[in-house]
Amino acid sequence: MRLPAIPASFFGMVLGLSGLGVAWRAAHRVWGLPAAIGETLMALAALVWLAVSVLYVLKWVFRREAARQELDHPVQCCFVGLMGVATMLVGGAAQQPYSAAVALVLFALGAAFTLGFALWRTGGLWRGGRDHAHSTPVLYLPAVAGSYVVAAVAGGLGFTDWGQIAFGAGLFSWLAIESVLLHRLITLDSLPAPMRPLLGIQLAPAPVGAVAYLSVTNGPPDVFAHAMIGYGLLQALIVIRLLPWLRQAPFAPSYWAYTFGVAALSVAPLRLLERGDGGAIGILAPILFVGANLVVGLVAIGTLRLAVAGRLLPKAEPASTAPTVANGEVVTAGSTGR
Repeated sequence: MRLPAIPASFFGMVLGLSGLGVAWRAAHRVWGLPAAIGETLMALAALVWLAVSVLYVLKWVFRREAARQELDHPVQCCFVGLMGVATMLVGGAAQQPYSAAVALVLFALGAAFTLGFALWRTGGLWRGGRDHAHSTPVLYLPAVAGSYVVAAVAGGLGFTDWGQIAFGAGLFSWLAIESVLLHRLITLDSLPAPMRPLLGIQLAPAPVGAVAYLSVTNGPPDVFAHAMIGYGLLQALIVIRLLPWLRQAPFAPSYWAYTFGVAALSVAPLRLLERGDGGAIGILAPILFVGANLVVGLVAIGTLRLAVAGRLLPKAEPASTAPTVANGEVVTAGSTGR
């Protein structure tokens, strides 16, 4: 049997698609845009989640050595945590309007996996001995992204108090990891070109945190929500300033790293508009919404082109053959060292 060793980072596609779907749902409520677009994006996210989940499980069945090497890798391992995050988004966000029971089950499964993986990965980091060059924004994925999505989905399902606890876990994990990553980016050698798309993850903590915060609170807009959006906007502007440097890496599925943060940066202002906000948020909301659609759309088109060209997935290997695993410099969301 020949199967592709599907990277765990492919779950990032689910995050980008579902995030944009949430944005379109909010845009339907705020601006009356077509509801069908948001529901189509959610359905597409669910289909991608199902396909990637099945292939990833089969990877552990038929290509266990490849799966084990990915889990043991100091950078790639963090993407494994996205399996739980994607499951929560598909359950709590995509399915909630249709089946509360399905949403609750998928949320519970995703949250349990996310918590377990975050504890395992963070515990490993606390033992020390890590090469500073391996510290990239993927460190946000287990504890920060996982906790924020638990908070956002829990709030949407009515478990506000649990969501607030999860928000605190994500917030303080973000602040702690942020200083480590900025120190690495500023003081060590420049990231190799194939790793630079990972900086897209740097966009996510502030706007995703803002969405989580708004999901577990109520009342009029406040300064904290504005501040989170402001910091996310600053990160986005820095990424735009770095585009010539970032684009030295050829397009690969790793560019999905930009999509979740960009989508969240459009969702948060829309949530504030629903609470009666205006002023600066009213000006920024349509701009950020259009930007999110452009980014996710371009990345999706590029991914489809790779798929048509047969370059989306790593080449299949016989199940008995140990695969080639990407080295520390080539860490993409779908390419293993190509």
